[in-house]
Amino acid sequence: MAQNMTKDQWQKFLMEGTRTAKLSTVRADGSPHIAPVWFLLDGDDLLFNTGQETVKGRNLARDGRVAICVDDDRPPFAFVTLRGQAELIDDLQQVRDWATRIAARYMGEDRAKEFGDRNGVPGELLVRVRIDKVLALAGVTD
Repeated sequence: MAQNMTKDQWQKFLMEGTRTAKLSTVRADGSPHIAPVWFLLDGDDLLFNTGQETVKGRNLARDGRVAICVDDDRPPFAFVTLRGQAELIDDLQQVRDWATRIAARYMGEDRAKEFGDRNGVPGELLVRVRIDKVLALAGVTD
């Protein structure tokens, strides 16, 4: 039987390895849009980068509500789903700093600056999701 994760457990789960988050935003017509994103946690917030003119960026500028799922697709399976409100930040120093930190997780320290420079330019955003609801289950098939 699946077990609920504690806050410490689900935060550790989110930060293991290079799992990507599946981010769901709301399109102008009300339909969902979903896309994978690289992310990090900062305290109780989840952060990622995107471009202002991407579907994600445009959706978030209009409606900041998000749903996020991160899962482990290996038995006994586990997942964390989050809901929250996104704050868009265009301060280039913050965008570049977080883009570099996020890239270090996914691409390694040796390439972090390269991706931070690439994603820390005008037109790019840092998105800070203030999490307000969590469902986190481990051992789904146990």
